Amino acid sequence: MTVLRATALSHTGKVRRNNQDSAIAGQYLFAVADGMGGHAGGDIASALTIQSLVDLDRRFDTVDEAASALDQALHRANQMLSETVGDYPELTGMGTTFSGFLAVDDQIVIAHIGDSRIYRFRDGALQQLTKDHTFVQRLVDAGRITPEEALVHPRRSVIMRVLGDIEANPDIDVFVEQVLPGDRLLICSDGLSGPVGDDGIAMTLARCESADLTCAQLLEQALRGGAPDNCTVVLVDPDPDPDAVPHGTPGHPVIVGAAAREVRFDHVERLRHQKAQSLHALREAASHLKPRRLEPTQFESQADEYLQELIQEGRRRTIARRVTLTLIAVLLAAGITLAGWLGYRWVQTQYYIGERDGYAVIFQGVNQSIGPFDLSHVVEDSRLPQVPLDTLDTGAQQQVRDTVAFSSLDEARERLAELSGQASTP
Repeated sequence: MTVLRATALSHTGKVRRNNQDSAIAGQYLFAVADGMGGHAGGDIASALTIQSLVDLDRRFDTVDEAASALDQALHRANQMLSETVGDYPELTGMGTTFSGFLAVDDQIVIAHIGDSRIYRFRDGALQQLTKDHTFVQRLVDAGRITPEEALVHPRRSVIMRVLGDIEANPDIDVFVEQVLPGDRLLICSDGLSGPVGDDGIAMTLARCESADLTCAQLLEQALRGGAPDNCTVVLVDPDPDPDAVPHGTPGHPVIVGAAAREVRFDHVERLRHQKAQSLHALREAASHLKPRRLEPTQFESQADEYLQELIQEGRRRTIARRVTLTLIAVLLAAGITLAGWLGYRWVQTQYYIGERDGYAVIFQGVNQSIGPFDLSHVVEDSRLPQVPLDTLDTGAQQQVRDTVAFSSLDEARERLAELSGQASTP
């Protein structure tokens, strides 16, 4: 069994007023959640999600068991967030990303949704194990922009998949990876991966400092880069001591960020009261105004506009692909037809002498068949001699039965005439 040592740190950053990130580093469970939905709901979404998973910080016998437990727990967390929004409509639209894993012996079961990331540093190379569920990543996958262009795209923050009240059954990536001695596993929010970048992360991990020092250095780099968002990192190192035991106390993992404090809804209640007062004031003011007809308006988020554009692009690509496949099929069918026709034309230039109804006769074609179709037929010509097969000697009879091929009708006629001359008078 591989023992994992982890450190978790979280920072509000230089722009945000509160920390909407949450993270957990236990004995077996390690994860980061990045809340979204503004001041009213992002911290609540990430905190509730991480806090709901604490019971998973235990040993699982198999990766299948761990994968099922993690997937079910995240779907329950999604349902809990939806129910919370039902109780507090002011939180409508709140959600959270999630990237984390359960350790099972020498393997990890990863669950991922959103744009937080899990990296693996192995043999001096950094690999991103998760794929961002973002609009720009779909553009990259569709071949419309390059990964370098995605880094500066104006819609790079648009997330397509999260936990929250948006979708009842969100699509969560769940898969298994192997852990080898010397691997370093990093989980982080985009507040770290954005300002620091893959190269900066790789250089810091390559120094092989302790997990505590490495996490501190990564956060320092994010702050030097401006830290426009909350920054959270969990660094997991396999312990080289095979006899080591997991650190910490079962059921008491390290939790940082919004999840480290009790989830309270006081500010939501205050927001509800303020909205009620504002609505009352607006109604009072409206009562003194002359009624007028309001024109209908429509609002569609920029994310939806870009998503529709992406969908239309996908449809165009699908149509183009179908047209291409149809054209290929037509060309292939035409090629097969042409090859068959040319083959048949060549077959009809061949002749052979064979047996039919006890006579040696000339056939046009080759002595073969394709399924029920013969590739030869008897040359019907009254001028050809009639040569009964039993009038020929044994050698000539066998030669006819084995068929004798000719490249022209004249050659076949000459040979049949020779056989007629060799025939004995009955």
